[in-house]
Amino acid sequence: MKPKNYSPMEKPISVVTGKFRSGNNHSNVWFVVPLFIILCFILLCFDYSALYITDTEDAAYSSSDTTQKSVSRESTKEVNFSRLLDDPLPDSCSGRYIYLHDLPGRFNSDLLQSCSLITRGTENNICPYLKNFGFGPEIQDPDNVLLKESWFSTNQFMLEVIFHNKMKKYTCLTANSSLASAVFIPFYAGIDMSRYLWGFNISVRDSSSHELMDWLVKQREWSRMSGRDHFFVAGRIAWDFRRQTDNESDWGSKLRFLPGSQNMSMMSIESSSWNNDYAIPYPTCFHPSSVDEISEWQDRMRSQKREYLFAFAGAPRPEYKDSVRGKIIDECLESDDQCYLLDCNYGKVNCDNPVNVMKVFRNSVFCLQPPGDSYTRRSMFDSILAGCIPVFFHPGTAYAQYKWHLPKNHKTYSVYLPVKDVKEWDIKIKEKLLEISEERVVRLREEVIRLIPSVVYANPSYGSEGSEDAFELALKGMLEKIEQVREMMRQGKDGGEGFDDRDDYKYTFSPYEAQVLT
Repeated sequence: MKPKNYSPMEKPISVVTGKFRSGNNHSNVWFVVPLFIILCFILLCFDYSALYITDTEDAAYSSSDTTQKSVSRESTKEVNFSRLLDDPLPDSCSGRYIYLHDLPGRFNSDLLQSCSLITRGTENNICPYLKNFGFGPEIQDPDNVLLKESWFSTNQFMLEVIFHNKMKKYTCLTANSSLASAVFIPFYAGIDMSRYLWGFNISVRDSSSHELMDWLVKQREWSRMSGRDHFFVAGRIAWDFRRQTDNESDWGSKLRFLPGSQNMSMMSIESSSWNNDYAIPYPTCFHPSSVDEISEWQDRMRSQKREYLFAFAGAPRPEYKDSVRGKIIDECLESDDQCYLLDCNYGKVNCDNPVNVMKVFRNSVFCLQPPGDSYTRRSMFDSILAGCIPVFFHPGTAYAQYKWHLPKNHKTYSVYLPVKDVKEWDIKIKEKLLEISEERVVRLREEVIRLIPSVVYANPSYGSEGSEDAFELALKGMLEKIEQVREMMRQGKDGGEGFDDRDDYKYTFSPYEAQVLT
């Protein structure tokens, strides 16, 4: 018998079915109330948990695989409703992702396995220089001229090996090529060509270049921009890859004139006259593992006493009729105790040993940097490491080359004494350098020392912390160049317009006349 005041709406609710239960056990309501409170508490905790997961996922986002990042971001948005209306989180790698092609071993690793063949026909053994990421053996420095554990016997032609090893540690590598702003080709072009420089016909010298391009154009990454987002690094000067004829007696390979290769960019220790060749610094022997090591070395160079007005490390080049080196050596010898000459002729001194070179440069105010076998030379970067102000005689030695790494205003870090024709040599180097005020010398030296981080290839474990090394500056410059091409294509323009044009005025004196010492 039901009570008079009974109402169907007062039946208890079944937690399981959501329907009103029949029956007279009103005590069940005491079970429902605490259960409802518990459910509310769980929901409240779940909301805060979602916020916590979002933060940790965002932290992982910066270092995990690119694809996982995208998934993580989308799932975070679904869980945390409050972020649905927010802007996407900034991606520190946006515009900096690089895809590293996994080339067949014959284009890189196999070459190192057969390193004894790289310099056959010469007395040099390149194999020891492949140690330590391509830095070479550690330097023995009993006189404490250098910083311990940061200096190596680095071969100046090891750039492609060093760059590849640093690229493997690059923080913005991606396995998803569709996200990449650029594609890196780890082809050891210089090492490959070094095997065939003497005694081989042009078909042998060009064989690897043809094989590489045949492989690249078949990859799906090529079609996106016809290769104009691809780049590689060479450890020799660009001219070694621009043989313009098929005469057997001509030097080098034809890599950069192959149709596909003309669409790519190349970074090398010296550029050519073509727009898609870019110069980046020679590898020096200093490879710091931290910013503190760089700062310690900079402080040491600032406090260094310099006994000599100027110095020259090198040998004469009598086989080159336009070389100014003979004149420079003569002036140095005539300058009594104001010039420090390190004679590298016929192996008199081991000029590849940085201990010998640094002893000279760190004790000199100015370091003379004439052209060598080509426009450029590693010695200019050695002088920067030593805080020694470089003196240039031709714009092709630095000014027309390392535009991503050296200041545009050349007067801030160097002295320019142009020699257009050695037969008209009328420069009195000592007198010219003595005309420079002490105040300006101090400014020049400080700028040179400031440049040290930007011309060294740091250990792959190095964290730049705002002090970019030569590798990072090279990537920054290359990514900007590729983005300019990409922007042209977005605007419906031809991305190849001017891309591989030749600039016949690049190494002429006229663009740099305003930089002459006054």
